[in-house]
Amino acid sequence: MTNKEVIGNFYQEFFNNHIIESAEKYVREDYIQHNPGVGQGRQALMDAFAEKFKEHPEFCLNIKFMIEEDDMVAVYLKNVDTQGNTRCRVVDIYRLVDGKLAEHWDIIQ
Repeated sequence: MTNKEVIGNFYQEFFNNHIIESAEKYVREDYIQHNPGVGQGRQALMDAFAEKFKEHPEFCLNIKFMIEEDDMVAVYLKNVDTQGNTRCRVVDIYRLVDGKLAEHWDIIQ
C-alpha cells in the first residue's frame, strides 16, 4: 500500500466512518502531534476524536487531493456539514514510517 493509500484509508475509516480503533492500524503508538489541541501519541488522538465524534456525529472530511514526496504526504481537504457546505479547509501534513502515520502538522482555514 502506498503512503497516499494509507492516508486515504485512514481518513475514510477514522474521520468519516468514526471507527476510532482503526487508528491502531494506521498510526504509530509514539505518534508526534504538532497541533496544540491534541495530545501526543496514538491514544491521545483516539481520545480527542472519540469526544469530537460524540459531540459532532455528522463530522466528515472530504479529501480534495494529496501530494506525496518520500515519506511525507500533504492532504488538502474540506470539513463539510450534512448539506455539503464547507465548514473549513485544512492542509494536513504527515510523515510516515513503515506504512504508519508517525508525525502530523496542520493548517486550518
